[in-house]
Amino acid sequence: MSRIFAYVRVSTVGQSAENQIAEIERAGFNIMPRRIVSETISGSTPVAQRPGFLKLLDRLEPEDVLIVTKLDRLGRDAMDVSSTVKMLAENGVRVHCLQLGGLDLTSSAGTMTMHILNAMAQFERDLLIERTQAGVARAREKGKRFGRPPALTDRQVKSAKSELAEGVSVSALARKHGVSRQTIARLKVAPQDAAPGDVE
Repeated sequence: MSRIFAYVRVSTVGQSAENQIAEIERAGFNIMPRRIVSETISGSTPVAQRPGFLKLLDRLEPEDVLIVTKLDRLGRDAMDVSSTVKMLAENGVRVHCLQLGGLDLTSSAGTMTMHILNAMAQFERDLLIERTQAGVARAREKGKRFGRPPALTDRQVKSAKSELAEGVSVSALARKHGVSRQTIARLKVAPQDAAPGDVE
């Protein structure tokens, strides 16, 4: 005989899971209090790192049903939710999400829904990467430099190169400019028109 469990989660101590429990009851699920697992933890934490959820996994058996109010209760993103649902399905546990009309996420329709959600999440990630790369390219065209600030100014680079040519030691110049010996040593092989940002 299948048992019904509920997993409810809030992000901060000041929040209450009572609304989620009431929503599950209104949906017609009569769950024993000892089978309601409530946890206070950030949604950005993967389920594999949630103590309450891990204890729930130890209690779930094949043919059991797990109820959640929303997908984000189960993971930090679509990929995390998908892997969690897949793991539960492989253990014979059905997962119902009230946000999706009580859909069993381990059913054929649920699996298709998860595929669509994953595709949308990947699409959003790809768009974000494209926008970021375009922004970086525009900034570079305008002369913006990225990474650590240069160790030496233009003037210091010219001065150090001149002194190197006169035979001043790398160690002495490193001490003079307050930089590493490697920074000065790079000036020996750097092109004459190298910008200070090219010398770390």
